[in-house]
Amino acid sequence: MKKVLTGALIAIGLSSGAALATPKDPSGTWLTEDGRARIRVEKCPSRADRICGYAVWMKTPNDDKGQPRVDFKNADAKKRGRPALGHQLIMGLKPNADNRYEGQIYNADDGKLYDVSIWTEQPGELNVRGCLMGFLCGSQTWTRVSDTLPGQLTAPTGAPNGPRADAEWAAAAKPAAPATAAKPAAPAAAPKP
Repeated sequence: MKKVLTGALIAIGLSSGAALATPKDPSGTWLTEDGRARIRVEKCPSRADRICGYAVWMKTPNDDKGQPRVDFKNADAKKRGRPALGHQLIMGLKPNADNRYEGQIYNADDGKLYDVSIWTEQPGELNVRGCLMGFLCGSQTWTRVSDTLPGQLTAPTGAPNGPRADAEWAAAAKPAAPATAAKPAAPAAAPKP
């Protein structure tokens, strides 16, 4: 009986520890498996508990006419003219019970959002698993890079020569505006006799 109880306590301790574990921080710049882009992964500007990611380098940043590529397949018509270089594609991933970050990733090739989970197991590698409709899934391994290539955005997110956060993630925590004293209400006019 004592062995069973000890085993149960160990199992409870291990399972509760796994649920409370925080995934390894995936912050850094990563080369996609196909070598077409570098993605900067970092804490979201307004939500330090979430992970965001931005395209900071593209192997082919210009279209066939020599113009910067734009996000023309985006389902949001307001975003179709935005430059592909610097746009946000990892949308505020949060930690899950599997010791990974999960949420959504945007694919500019088809203009769709996919469910994604990311995690690190090996130094210098980021595992990325995306699914459409929960069952059409694929995985990639991205490689950490530390050098800077010509055309790579190097400034902080939101700064000139830096990537741009989507509106819902761009509002960095700002100090509240100072409270202004309310003006006293004007006295009511006396009724005329």
